[in-house]
Amino acid sequence: MKKILSLSLCFAFPAMGSAQDRLQPSPDGDVSLKLEITRAIDKGVEYLKSQQDPETGAWSDTKLPAFTALAVSAMLGDPANDGQKPHSDEVEKGLDFLVKNQKADGGIYGKGLATYNTALSVMALSQSGYKEHLPVIAKARRLLINQQQDYDRKGQVDNLFDGGIGYGGSYAHSDLSNSHLAMEALYYSKKVLADTEFDESGEFDLDWDAAIEFVSLCQNSEKTVERLGDAIGLRKEDEGGFVYYPGDTKSEEIELEGGKKVALRSYGSMSYAGLLAFIYADMDRGDPRIGAALEWLQGNYTLEENPGMDAQGLFYYYHTMAKALSIAQINKLKTPEGKNINWREDLALKILSEQDKDGSWINDGSNRWMEDDRILVSAYALLALEHIYRGL
Repeated sequence: MKKILSLSLCFAFPAMGSAQDRLQPSPDGDVSLKLEITRAIDKGVEYLKSQQDPETGAWSDTKLPAFTALAVSAMLGDPANDGQKPHSDEVEKGLDFLVKNQKADGGIYGKGLATYNTALSVMALSQSGYKEHLPVIAKARRLLINQQQDYDRKGQVDNLFDGGIGYGGSYAHSDLSNSHLAMEALYYSKKVLADTEFDESGEFDLDWDAAIEFVSLCQNSEKTVERLGDAIGLRKEDEGGFVYYPGDTKSEEIELEGGKKVALRSYGSMSYAGLLAFIYADMDRGDPRIGAALEWLQGNYTLEENPGMDAQGLFYYYHTMAKALSIAQINKLKTPEGKNINWREDLALKILSEQDKDGSWINDGSNRWMEDDRILVSAYALLALEHIYRGL
Protein backbone atom coordinates (compact mmCIF):
# COMPACT_ATOMS: atom_id res chain seq x y z
CA MET A 1 0.00 0.00 0.00
CA LYS A 2 1.08 3.55 -0.66
CA LYS A 3 0.96 6.12 2.10
CA ILE A 4 -0.37 9.56 1.24
CA LEU A 5 0.09 11.21 4.64
CA SER A 6 1.54 10.43 8.02
CA LEU A 7 -1.25 11.39 10.39
CA SER A 8 -0.70 9.35 13.54
CA LEU A 9 -2.17 11.10 16.59
CA CYS A 10 -1.71 13.26 14.59
CA PHE A 11 -4.28 15.34 12.94
CA ALA A 12 -3.87 19.08 13.20
CA PHE A 13 -5.95 19.89 16.24
CA PRO A 14 -8.60 22.59 15.84
CA ALA A 15 -7.37 25.81 17.39
CA MET A 16 -9.40 27.38 20.18
CA GLY A 17 -9.15 31.14 20.25
CA SER A 18 -6.22 33.51 20.41
CA ALA A 19 -3.05 33.18 22.44
CA GLN A 20 -4.54 35.50 25.05
CA ASP A 21 -7.36 33.02 25.60
CA ARG A 22 -5.00 30.23 26.61
CA LEU A 23 -3.17 29.71 29.86
CA GLN A 24 0.58 30.24 29.73
CA PRO A 25 2.40 27.31 28.15
CA SER A 26 4.25 25.06 30.54
CA PRO A 27 8.05 24.78 30.35
CA ASP A 28 9.65 21.90 28.51
CA GLY A 29 8.16 18.65 29.67
CA ASP A 30 9.51 16.67 32.55
CA VAL A 31 12.09 14.36 30.97
CA SER A 32 11.69 11.73 33.67
CA LEU A 33 7.91 11.67 33.27
CA LYS A 34 8.21 11.39 29.48
CA LEU A 35 10.50 8.39 29.91
CA GLU A 36 8.02 6.74 32.28
CA ILE A 37 5.19 7.35 29.82
CA THR A 38 7.27 5.95 26.96
CA ARG A 39 7.97 2.76 28.90
CA ALA A 40 4.30 2.37 29.79
CA ILE A 41 3.24 2.88 26.17
CA ASP A 42 5.83 0.34 24.99
CA LYS A 43 4.45 -2.24 27.42
CA GLY A 44 0.87 -1.41 26.52
CA VAL A 45 1.51 -1.74 22.79
CA GLU A 46 3.25 -5.08 23.29
CA TYR A 47 0.24 -6.25 25.30
CA LEU A 48 -2.11 -5.28 22.48
CA LYS A 49 0.06 -7.06 19.93
CA SER A 50 -0.05 -10.22 22.02
CA GLN A 51 -3.86 -10.16 22.17
CA GLN A 52 -4.67 -9.85 18.47
CA ASP A 53 -6.43 -12.76 16.79
CA PRO A 54 -3.87 -13.78 14.13
CA GLU A 55 -6.56 -15.22 11.88
CA THR A 56 -9.05 -12.33 11.75
CA GLY A 57 -6.75 -9.45 12.68
CA ALA A 58 -9.32 -8.34 15.25
CA TRP A 59 -9.04 -7.53 18.91
CA SER A 60 -11.61 -8.75 21.42
CA ASP A 61 -15.15 -9.14 20.04
CA THR A 62 -15.21 -9.44 16.23
CA LYS A 63 -18.78 -8.12 16.24
CA LEU A 64 -17.49 -4.84 17.68
CA PRO A 65 -14.95 -3.40 15.22
CA ALA A 66 -14.66 -0.39 17.54
CA PHE A 67 -12.38 -2.41 19.82
CA THR A 68 -10.04 -3.15 16.92
CA ALA A 69 -10.23 0.47 15.77
CA LEU A 70 -9.26 1.77 19.20
CA ALA A 71 -6.36 -0.70 19.44
CA VAL A 72 -5.13 0.35 15.99
CA SER A 73 -5.45 4.06 16.83
CA ALA A 74 -3.51 3.53 20.06
CA MET A 75 -0.72 1.74 18.20
CA LEU A 76 -0.61 4.35 15.44
CA GLY A 77 -0.48 7.10 18.08
CA ASP A 78 2.64 5.65 19.72
CA PRO A 79 5.19 8.52 19.92
CA ALA A 80 7.84 6.04 18.79
CA ASN A 81 6.26 6.14 15.33
CA ASP A 82 8.00 8.77 13.24
CA GLY A 83 5.63 8.50 10.30
CA GLN A 84 8.33 7.10 8.05
CA LYS A 85 8.40 3.47 9.12
CA PRO A 86 5.97 0.90 7.71
CA HIS A 87 3.08 -0.03 9.96
CA SER A 88 3.52 -3.14 12.08
CA ASP A 89 1.99 -6.40 10.91
CA GLU A 90 -0.56 -6.13 13.71
CA VAL A 91 -1.70 -2.69 12.56
CA GLU A 92 -1.91 -3.86 8.95
CA LYS A 93 -4.08 -6.84 9.91
CA GLY A 94 -6.27 -4.64 12.10
CA LEU A 95 -6.82 -2.14 9.29
CA ASP A 96 -7.66 -4.97 6.87
CA PHE A 97 -10.21 -6.29 9.37
CA LEU A 98 -11.93 -2.90 9.52
CA VAL A 99 -12.10 -2.59 5.74
CA LYS A 100 -13.53 -6.10 5.39
CA ASN A 101 -16.31 -5.20 7.83
CA GLN A 102 -17.69 -2.32 5.78
CA LYS A 103 -21.35 -2.92 4.93
CA ALA A 104 -23.34 -1.89 1.86
CA ASP A 105 -24.67 1.17 3.75
CA GLY A 106 -21.10 2.36 4.35
CA GLY A 107 -21.05 1.49 8.02
CA ILE A 108 -18.25 -0.53 9.58
CA TYR A 109 -19.87 -2.73 12.19
CA GLY A 110 -20.78 -6.29 13.10
CA LYS A 111 -24.28 -6.44 14.51
CA GLY A 112 -25.72 -3.13 15.66
CA LEU A 113 -24.11 -0.06 17.26
CA ALA A 114 -23.43 1.25 13.76
CA THR A 115 -22.47 4.79 14.77
CA TYR A 116 -20.11 3.80 17.58
CA ASN A 117 -18.25 1.21 15.50
CA THR A 118 -18.15 3.25 12.31
CA ALA A 119 -16.97 6.50 13.91
CA LEU A 120 -14.02 4.86 15.65
CA SER A 121 -13.18 2.84 12.55
CA VAL A 122 -13.13 6.01 10.44
CA MET A 123 -10.66 7.53 12.89
CA ALA A 124 -8.32 4.54 12.65
CA LEU A 125 -8.53 4.38 8.85
CA SER A 126 -7.94 8.13 8.60
CA GLN A 127 -4.78 7.73 10.67
CA SER A 128 -3.43 5.01 8.37
CA GLY A 129 -2.43 7.44 5.64
CA TYR A 130 -3.33 4.93 2.92
CA LYS A 131 -4.81 6.17 -0.33
CA GLU A 132 -6.70 2.88 -0.68
CA HIS A 133 -8.70 3.77 2.42
CA LEU A 134 -10.11 7.01 1.03
CA PRO A 135 -13.19 5.46 -0.68
CA VAL A 136 -13.85 3.39 2.46
CA ILE A 137 -13.71 6.52 4.60
CA ALA A 138 -15.93 8.50 2.20
CA LYS A 139 -18.56 5.76 2.19
CA ALA A 140 -18.47 5.46 5.99
CA ARG A 141 -18.92 9.24 6.34
CA ARG A 142 -22.25 8.93 4.52
CA LEU A 143 -23.48 6.41 7.07
CA LEU A 144 -22.56 8.74 9.94
CA ILE A 145 -24.21 11.75 8.33
CA ASN A 146 -27.35 9.75 7.61
CA GLN A 147 -27.55 8.81 11.29
CA GLN A 148 -28.28 12.41 12.28
CA GLN A 149 -31.81 12.66 13.66
CA ASP A 150 -34.53 14.82 12.13
CA TYR A 151 -37.79 13.44 13.47
CA ASP A 152 -40.20 15.55 11.44
CA ARG A 153 -37.96 15.55 8.34
CA LYS A 154 -38.49 19.27 7.83
CA GLY A 155 -35.02 20.46 8.73
CA GLN A 156 -36.37 22.14 11.86
CA VAL A 157 -34.91 21.50 15.30
CA ASP A 158 -38.13 21.02 17.25
CA ASN A 159 -37.60 17.61 18.85
CA LEU A 160 -35.19 17.28 21.78
CA PHE A 161 -33.21 14.64 19.90
CA ASP A 162 -33.07 16.44 16.52
CA GLY A 163 -29.56 17.18 15.34
CA GLY A 164 -27.98 14.47 17.45
CA ILE A 165 -26.82 10.97 16.60
CA GLY A 166 -27.48 7.73 18.45
CA TYR A 167 -26.17 4.18 18.25
CA GLY A 168 -28.51 3.38 15.37
CA GLY A 169 -30.85 0.45 14.94
CA SER A 170 -33.00 -0.33 17.96
CA TYR A 171 -31.18 2.34 20.02
CA ALA A 172 -33.30 5.04 18.49
CA HIS A 173 -32.66 8.33 20.23
CA SER A 174 -29.62 10.58 20.02
CA ASP A 175 -27.02 10.74 22.78
CA LEU A 176 -23.98 12.89 23.43
CA SER A 177 -21.43 10.08 23.39
CA ASN A 178 -22.28 8.87 19.88
CA SER A 179 -22.83 12.42 18.66
CA HIS A 180 -19.39 13.60 19.71
CA LEU A 181 -17.70 10.49 18.31
CA ALA A 182 -19.45 10.97 14.96
CA MET A 183 -18.59 14.68 14.94
CA GLU A 184 -14.95 13.83 15.66
CA ALA A 185 -14.78 11.28 12.83
CA LEU A 186 -16.47 13.67 10.39
CA TYR A 187 -14.25 16.58 11.40
CA TYR A 188 -10.96 14.74 10.85
CA SER A 189 -11.97 12.59 7.88
CA LYS A 190 -13.05 15.74 6.04
CA LYS A 191 -9.45 16.94 6.29
CA VAL A 192 -8.15 13.59 5.04
CA LEU A 193 -10.45 13.67 2.00
CA ALA A 194 -9.87 17.34 1.21
CA ASP A 195 -8.67 18.00 -2.35
CA THR A 196 -9.09 14.37 -3.36
CA GLU A 197 -11.65 12.86 -5.72
CA PHE A 198 -13.59 11.79 -2.64
CA ASP A 199 -13.99 15.30 -1.24
CA GLU A 200 -17.73 15.91 -0.86
CA SER A 201 -17.53 18.99 1.36
CA GLY A 202 -20.30 21.38 0.45
CA GLU A 203 -22.27 18.62 -1.23
CA PHE A 204 -23.13 16.27 1.61
CA ASP A 205 -22.30 17.05 5.21
CA LEU A 206 -23.64 17.05 8.72
CA ASP A 207 -26.09 19.77 9.71
CA TRP A 208 -23.60 21.25 12.15
CA ASP A 209 -25.97 23.94 13.46
CA ALA A 210 -28.52 21.27 14.38
CA ALA A 211 -25.75 19.20 15.99
CA ILE A 212 -24.71 22.18 18.13
CA GLU A 213 -28.33 22.66 19.19
CA PHE A 214 -28.56 19.04 20.34
CA VAL A 215 -25.25 19.20 22.21
CA SER A 216 -26.38 22.43 23.88
CA LEU A 217 -29.52 20.69 25.14
CA CYS A 218 -27.27 18.15 26.86
CA GLN A 219 -25.64 20.96 28.84
CA ASN A 220 -27.20 21.99 32.13
CA SER A 221 -28.23 25.63 31.83
CA GLU A 222 -31.23 27.88 32.39
CA LYS A 223 -31.96 27.75 28.67
CA THR A 224 -31.99 23.94 28.69
CA VAL A 225 -34.28 23.83 31.71
CA GLU A 226 -36.73 26.17 29.97
CA ARG A 227 -36.77 23.92 26.93
CA LEU A 228 -37.26 20.72 28.96
CA GLY A 229 -40.30 22.02 30.84
CA ASP A 230 -41.58 22.83 34.30
CA ALA A 231 -40.77 19.42 35.79
CA ILE A 232 -37.01 20.02 35.39
CA GLY A 233 -34.93 22.15 37.74
CA LEU A 234 -31.31 23.28 37.77
CA ARG A 235 -28.93 22.90 40.69
CA LYS A 236 -26.07 25.37 40.84
CA GLU A 237 -23.54 22.54 41.13
CA ASP A 238 -24.71 21.03 37.82
CA GLU A 239 -24.66 24.24 35.77
CA GLY A 240 -22.30 24.08 32.80
CA GLY A 241 -21.83 20.32 32.93
CA PHE A 242 -23.35 17.78 30.55
CA VAL A 243 -25.63 14.76 30.65
CA TYR A 244 -25.94 11.79 28.27
CA TYR A 245 -29.03 13.11 26.49
CA PRO A 246 -31.65 15.83 27.10
CA GLY A 247 -33.81 14.76 30.01
CA ASP A 248 -31.43 11.93 30.98
CA THR A 249 -32.81 9.91 33.87
CA LYS A 250 -29.54 10.04 35.84
CA SER A 251 -31.22 12.56 38.07
CA GLU A 252 -32.65 13.22 41.48
CA GLU A 253 -35.65 15.02 42.86
CA ILE A 254 -34.88 18.34 44.54
CA GLU A 255 -36.85 21.02 46.32
CA LEU A 256 -36.83 24.30 44.46
CA GLU A 257 -38.98 27.39 44.42
CA GLY A 258 -42.31 26.24 43.04
CA GLY A 259 -42.10 22.73 44.47
CA LYS A 260 -40.24 19.51 43.78
CA LYS A 261 -38.45 19.19 40.44
CA VAL A 262 -36.03 16.79 38.77
CA ALA A 263 -32.42 17.94 38.52
CA LEU A 264 -30.29 16.41 35.76
CA ARG A 265 -26.94 15.44 37.24
CA SER A 266 -23.87 16.56 35.28
CA TYR A 267 -20.99 14.12 35.06
CA GLY A 268 -17.36 14.17 34.01
CA SER A 269 -16.96 12.06 30.90
CA MET A 270 -20.00 13.58 29.18
CA SER A 271 -18.86 17.08 30.10
CA TYR A 272 -15.54 16.51 28.33
CA ALA A 273 -17.45 14.92 25.42
CA GLY A 274 -19.63 18.04 25.23
CA LEU A 275 -16.58 20.29 25.19
CA LEU A 276 -15.07 18.17 22.39
CA ALA A 277 -18.29 18.36 20.38
CA PHE A 278 -18.22 22.16 20.57
CA ILE A 279 -14.59 22.14 19.42
CA TYR A 280 -15.28 19.87 16.44
CA ALA A 281 -18.14 22.17 15.46
CA ASP A 282 -15.61 25.05 15.27
CA MET A 283 -17.42 27.01 17.96
CA ASP A 284 -15.75 30.27 18.98
CA ARG A 285 -13.65 29.98 22.15
CA GLY A 286 -15.47 32.96 23.59
CA ASP A 287 -18.87 31.27 23.43
CA PRO A 288 -20.39 31.23 26.96
CA ARG A 289 -21.28 27.54 26.59
CA ILE A 290 -17.59 26.66 26.37
CA GLY A 291 -16.79 28.91 29.31
CA ALA A 292 -19.52 27.28 31.40
CA ALA A 293 -18.26 23.80 30.51
CA LEU A 294 -14.69 24.65 31.50
CA GLU A 295 -15.88 26.20 34.75
CA TRP A 296 -17.80 23.03 35.67
CA LEU A 297 -14.88 20.78 34.74
CA GLN A 298 -12.42 22.78 36.83
CA GLY A 299 -14.80 22.89 39.77
CA ASN A 300 -15.29 19.12 39.65
CA TYR A 301 -11.74 18.03 38.89
CA THR A 302 -10.78 14.64 40.29
CA LEU A 303 -9.01 11.50 39.11
CA GLU A 304 -10.47 9.23 41.77
CA GLU A 305 -13.76 8.84 39.94
CA ASN A 306 -15.70 9.85 36.87
CA PRO A 307 -17.38 12.84 38.59
CA GLY A 308 -21.03 12.09 39.14
CA MET A 309 -20.67 8.42 38.14
CA ASP A 310 -18.20 6.98 40.67
CA ALA A 311 -16.02 4.33 38.94
CA GLN A 312 -18.37 3.86 35.99
CA GLY A 313 -16.68 4.80 32.71
CA LEU A 314 -13.51 5.86 34.52
CA PHE A 315 -11.04 5.21 31.68
CA TYR A 316 -13.40 6.68 29.10
CA TYR A 317 -13.31 9.75 31.37
CA TYR A 318 -9.49 9.75 31.44
CA HIS A 319 -9.40 9.47 27.65
CA THR A 320 -11.89 12.28 26.98
CA MET A 321 -10.18 14.48 29.57
CA ALA A 322 -6.72 14.09 28.02
CA LYS A 323 -8.07 14.62 24.52
CA ALA A 324 -10.26 17.63 25.30
CA LEU A 325 -7.72 19.53 27.40
CA SER A 326 -4.93 18.80 24.91
CA ILE A 327 -6.97 20.01 21.95
CA ALA A 328 -8.11 23.07 23.91
CA GLN A 329 -4.43 23.77 24.67
CA ILE A 330 -5.11 24.07 28.39
CA ASN A 331 -1.95 23.42 30.38
CA LYS A 332 -3.24 24.09 33.88
CA LEU A 333 -6.62 23.81 35.53
CA LYS A 334 -7.61 26.10 38.38
CA THR A 335 -9.76 24.92 41.27
CA PRO A 336 -12.47 27.17 42.77
CA GLU A 337 -9.99 27.83 45.59
CA GLY A 338 -7.47 29.21 43.10
CA LYS A 339 -5.05 26.26 43.10
CA ASN A 340 -3.34 25.54 39.79
CA ILE A 341 -3.37 21.90 38.75
CA ASN A 342 -0.85 20.32 36.40
CA TRP A 343 -3.43 17.93 35.01
CA ARG A 344 -1.01 16.25 32.59
CA GLU A 345 1.35 15.16 35.35
CA ASP A 346 -1.49 14.16 37.68
CA LEU A 347 -3.32 12.14 35.04
CA ALA A 348 -0.16 10.50 33.70
CA LEU A 349 0.91 9.35 37.16
CA LYS A 350 -2.58 8.06 37.91
CA ILE A 351 -2.74 6.02 34.70
CA LEU A 352 0.82 4.74 35.16
CA SER A 353 -0.03 3.55 38.66
CA GLU A 354 -2.96 1.52 37.31
CA GLN A 355 -0.98 -0.42 34.68
CA ASP A 356 -0.69 -4.16 35.35
CA LYS A 357 2.55 -6.12 35.00
CA ASP A 358 1.51 -7.50 31.61
CA GLY A 359 1.18 -3.95 30.26
CA SER A 360 -2.62 -3.83 30.30
CA TRP A 361 -5.20 -1.79 32.19
CA ILE A 362 -8.63 -2.71 33.57
CA ASN A 363 -11.33 -0.85 35.48
CA ASP A 364 -11.45 -2.76 38.77
CA GLY A 365 -14.26 -0.60 40.11
CA SER A 366 -16.95 -1.11 37.48
CA ASN A 367 -17.71 -3.25 34.46
CA ARG A 368 -20.22 -0.80 33.07
CA TRP A 369 -19.77 0.37 29.47
CA MET A 370 -17.57 -2.68 28.82
CA GLU A 371 -14.70 -1.46 31.02
CA ASP A 372 -14.11 -5.02 32.14
CA ASP A 373 -12.50 -5.60 28.73
CA ARG A 374 -8.72 -5.17 28.87
CA ILE A 375 -8.42 -4.31 25.18
CA LEU A 376 -10.87 -1.44 25.43
CA VAL A 377 -9.49 -0.05 28.69
CA SER A 378 -5.86 -0.44 27.60
CA ALA A 379 -6.60 1.46 24.38
CA TYR A 380 -8.24 4.27 26.38
CA ALA A 381 -5.22 4.45 28.70
CA LEU A 382 -2.71 4.46 25.83
CA LEU A 383 -4.56 7.15 23.89
CA ALA A 384 -4.71 9.33 27.02
CA LEU A 385 -0.97 8.88 27.67
CA GLU A 386 -0.17 9.70 24.04
CA HIS A 387 -2.07 12.99 24.25
CA ILE A 388 -0.27 13.81 27.49
CA TYR A 389 3.16 12.93 26.07
CA ARG A 390 2.71 15.27 23.13
CA GLY A 391 1.83 18.13 25.45
CA LEU A 392 4.86 17.81 27.71
